[in-house]
Amino acid sequence: MKSISELTDFYYKELYPSLNELETARKQIVSHLKWYGSMGIVVFIIVALWMEKNFGLFHPLMMGVVIGFIAIASIAYRFMISGYAKDFKAKIITPLFHAIDPHLLYNPEFVISQHLFERSDLFKHAIDRYSGNDYVKGLVEGVPLEFSDVHAEYQTRDSKGRTQWHTLFRGLFLVAEFNKHFKAKTVVLPDQAEKTFGSLIGGWLQSINFTREGLVRLDDPEFEKHFVVYGSDPIEARYILTHSMMKRILDFQRRVSHPLFVSFVHNHIHVGIGTGKDLFEPAVFTSLLDYKQAMEYVNTLQNTIGLVEELKLNEKLWSKS
Repeated sequence: MKSISELTDFYYKELYPSLNELETARKQIVSHLKWYGSMGIVVFIIVALWMEKNFGLFHPLMMGVVIGFIAIASIAYRFMISGYAKDFKAKIITPLFHAIDPHLLYNPEFVISQHLFERSDLFKHAIDRYSGNDYVKGLVEGVPLEFSDVHAEYQTRDSKGRTQWHTLFRGLFLVAEFNKHFKAKTVVLPDQAEKTFGSLIGGWLQSINFTREGLVRLDDPEFEKHFVVYGSDPIEARYILTHSMMKRILDFQRRVSHPLFVSFVHNHIHVGIGTGKDLFEPAVFTSLLDYKQAMEYVNTLQNTIGLVEELKLNEKLWSKS
């Protein structure tokens, strides 16, 4: 697999004509957004002067003007961004994926199946709305995998019957074939209880998690500072989570610096990286030629595809018989 420096060189050298073209489009969008913002300020001042003594931010007329302007600006923004984002993914992200591996299939409109997301058993809440994009499928180091951005939500109603939407997970979700058959489920979650309450109270809270199967204790204090493990078979969980595997998961966690969720179910490893955003969307208020921006795209691709190498999923550590 190509290194970070090789991908960075490819980004600037091979994609430079496309980057320049997209950078022009980006500047035009920013210019239009500034114009809309200026018009909004002008309208606000005109209405405020017309209202004179009746002026107030919470006056129904003023609130109507503000809400109406925000709605129009939001529609205009989505309209302007849609074509730019589509071109960016076709001219930049697709070639970057092909530079990593020409056999990777990339579809910016697709999302990994909800069935696989639910099969992972990483999130227990029922899903009421499921969406995503930037789907990738292929072989990396001989390991079949697929991933995409995912936004999973659930719905509640308050005492007045009003609908509220809550994010269950938003980020990158990946499924790869694991190198061992196993019968049980093993789930590795961020250990918020121990971080918040300490090992004594946190451990007790973990043990009474009624939505999960048995708590699995491991003999790696550093791993247990960051993660809590649940599994239907503690012996198999420890067999999967060897010292080297725990170290690799910890190293990957430090590299991505986002909440990390991992499960071993149906002979596959499932990984959720809670970025809280879509990873492959184009920058609007930062130049596409900016080095930091370029490295964000390159590092995202490298970390995602590099997960196979990071966790050594291609090493036949166990027989699959």
